[in-house]
Amino acid sequence: MHPDVSADLAELDSTLKTVESVLDVEELRRRIDELEHQASDPDLWNDQDHAQQVTSELSHAQTELRRVSELRQRLEDLPVLYELAEEEEGEAQTAALADADAERTALHADIEAMEVRTLLSGEYDKRDALVNIRSGAGGVDAADWAEMLMRMYIRWADRHKYGVEVYDTSYAEEAGIKSATFAVKAPYAYGTLSVEMGTHRLVRISPFDNQGRRQTSFAEVEVLPVVETTDHIEIPEGDIRVDVYRSSGPGGQSVNTTDSAVRLTHIPTGIVVTCQNEKSQLQNKISAMRVLQAKLLERKRQEERAEMDALKTNEGASWGNQMRSYVLHPYQMVKDLRTSYEVNNPSAVLDGEIDAFIESGIRWRMSDAQQSG
Repeated sequence: MHPDVSADLAELDSTLKTVESVLDVEELRRRIDELEHQASDPDLWNDQDHAQQVTSELSHAQTELRRVSELRQRLEDLPVLYELAEEEEGEAQTAALADADAERTALHADIEAMEVRTLLSGEYDKRDALVNIRSGAGGVDAADWAEMLMRMYIRWADRHKYGVEVYDTSYAEEAGIKSATFAVKAPYAYGTLSVEMGTHRLVRISPFDNQGRRQTSFAEVEVLPVVETTDHIEIPEGDIRVDVYRSSGPGGQSVNTTDSAVRLTHIPTGIVVTCQNEKSQLQNKISAMRVLQAKLLERKRQEERAEMDALKTNEGASWGNQMRSYVLHPYQMVKDLRTSYEVNNPSAVLDGEIDAFIESGIRWRMSDAQQSG
């Protein structure tokens, strides 16, 4: 085996050992045994919330163990692939070496992704994420841009087989959306997506300008952790005003013939939340309450920890607080303005290929926290 390959495999082994140490594989196995024992108790489902918590934690722990075990197995198999390749001759050897190199490259990416996951150790990082997208400056182009971003995140979730639940979509009159709120349901969804928070800027030839001029548009992405029963976010009934109205779809068409959409106004803070994607008024009210609780939890966190202000700003979506630029004209580029990571394939990014941006964002946040600490 070539010395460069041996050195690379040794480096991969070192990184994977760090991941295994942080995850504490033995403790993970012990916890899985404990949770499996709880899950087999026939009385477990007497308490639905607790049962769902147990089964969710068990599923997550099993997935983590399977992922790290598979990475270890693949790393152990790699030297064998190279040995088998060296036994071949001519074109067969060239093809076998190419296969081994391709697996080594893929393993690099997968181990790095697992390593980034171990950097997510914040209080709420393990939770589902609540994503809110709002169109900013740029008129109809900005509304179209907000919808493109929503599609990007949903495609990203689909790629990873994460569940998505859309709570509210407020359509703009001509095209696109004014705002949307949806949940991404997966372990560490909040920790992962929280680095996407900020203003996203698009530069392109406007499809809505009959003179074909270049247009700059902005959209704001807010990411919140989903509230759990342990958070104690209690909202007195007198603090909420509830309005019901008819759901509307694209172009102002009525989606529902009944007043099933719900708008909640939290009177003390002025926070307004709407939900219209469920079939019934009650379901919409429950979903809207979840969103309101998440927003109030975030507000509480900001009050308790002043440094959270740096993560979430109240400025409008404009030049001031951009975090990523997407340029479709006069050249093709997507660039993260915090990490300087960039790619020249915007169509792939807008189709959900954002893992590299997320990983570099998590590493940047970690190094930034260490420097400021």
